[in-house]
Amino acid sequence: MAEQTTTQRKAAAKKAAATRKRNAAAKKAKAAETSAKASETRAETAATTAQAAATDAVGAGRLTLDSVALQAERAVLIPVGAALVARDKVLETARAYSNRDTAQKELNKFERRGAKARNDARREVKRTRTRVERELRQRRTAVQGRVEDVSGDLRTQVGDVQANAGDIARKVQERVAAIA
Repeated sequence: MAEQTTTQRKAAAKKAAATRKRNAAAKKAKAAETSAKASETRAETAATTAQAAATDAVGAGRLTLDSVALQAERAVLIPVGAALVARDKVLETARAYSNRDTAQKELNKFERRGAKARNDARREVKRTRTRVERELRQRRTAVQGRVEDVSGDLRTQVGDVQANAGDIARKVQERVAAIA
């Protein structure tokens, strides 16, 4: 590569300096623009926050008023609703017994329900009785087995005691006879 002349070096240096100067100016302009935009955004955020705070303050008063109104409305609606439910039940009952056929159907329904409850109770009592009787039989059998075991052991021990008593009596008689 050929060497540059002084004039060429100066021209290249001026060109590079001009480029750096332009880049620095553009960078400063961009920084100023960014700073201005950030300031504008902060101002908008502050305005929005202030507006929201004012709206919240108004809303809080409205919210308190709304909640009081809602509670008052509930205090009125609850007894009205309870009265309407009671009225519906009375009408339903009156409708069920308004003519002979529907009254007979209702009575038959009650009778079937009562019979079912009675039969269920009987079944439950029978099941319980059977279970208790089975447990008693099992316990009685176990106790009888234990009694028979103890009786057998007792008979064996009584026989052993009688045999030992006979042996002891014979030995005592022999010793008494030997002494006498």
